[in-house]
Amino acid sequence: MNARPVAIVNPRAGVIARAAMAAVRSAKGRWQGLEVWLTERRGHAGDLAQQAVREEREIVIACGGDGTVNEIGGVLMGTPVTLGLVPAGSGNGLGRALGISRSPIRALSVLSSAVPRGMDVGMVNGKPFLNVAGAGFDAAVGYAYDLHGQAGGRRGLLNYFRVGLKTAWGYKCEEFRIEVGGAAGPSGKFLLVAFANGQQYGGGALIAPLARLDDGLVDVVSIEDAPLAEMLWHAPLMPIGRIQGFRRYARTAAQSAVLTGSGPIAYHRDGEPEPPVDKLEVTVMPRALRVLVPAATVKAPAGPFSPAND
Repeated sequence: MNARPVAIVNPRAGVIARAAMAAVRSAKGRWQGLEVWLTERRGHAGDLAQQAVREEREIVIACGGDGTVNEIGGVLMGTPVTLGLVPAGSGNGLGRALGISRSPIRALSVLSSAVPRGMDVGMVNGKPFLNVAGAGFDAAVGYAYDLHGQAGGRRGLLNYFRVGLKTAWGYKCEEFRIEVGGAAGPSGKFLLVAFANGQQYGGGALIAPLARLDDGLVDVVSIEDAPLAEMLWHAPLMPIGRIQGFRRYARTAAQSAVLTGSGPIAYHRDGEPEPPVDKLEVTVMPRALRVLVPAATVKAPAGPFSPAND
């Protein structure tokens, strides 16, 4: 293995991305001499990750949002190369789950003593997701936020919430049929159906507090249709990890799931919108990706990793 680590940075991820570039370029200690490769277009992070694999790099640090991390992680899965995260996006769901600071300097500092762990990778219709994939309201927000960015709108967590609130008004829940582990599951109108490998969306919204990144399972989460006022009343349960107490909420952990609807299904992978399809087929590749994890996160009793897999 080539021990020289490399950082793949998405310079369009916003102010934090620029701070990440500065932090990476001035890195010392374990990261002294860390090479910086900048992405130039959507999909380029994956191309650069493939180059890192060909060069047998030992560690690739992803500096960007969940989409950038997804591109890089999808390439590194099944290889001996370890993924490190310096969160620099709007939501940073996986980075938050791993307990990695949004401060690039602090992130690099904690990663310098982090340990490699094997984490599961979810697959939806043959495409990887590291954290959460899903259909319904979260996919609609992801699509609207992507359009917002393409139109030159400012990114960031606050603007993501603004787009989400705008999408909520007038949103119509969709009809879905869920199959979990080969058995028929619930059907009807749902606000969303999420397939959670990690515990949370970006921004600290815990959609699956009991999910583990290395248990070989995906948490199939559904929230039934309800009046908007009821949804908004219970929304604060997500940040405190108590959404499972909402009567409209259901969760089942399984190795596979299938989602169908009354028409084509718009969905997302790690927050990035995908073209509508007739069916979502979800599976799990157990511990297929090596990732740098802070020691405190590994040991946390309610953390994202299973103690039995130490």
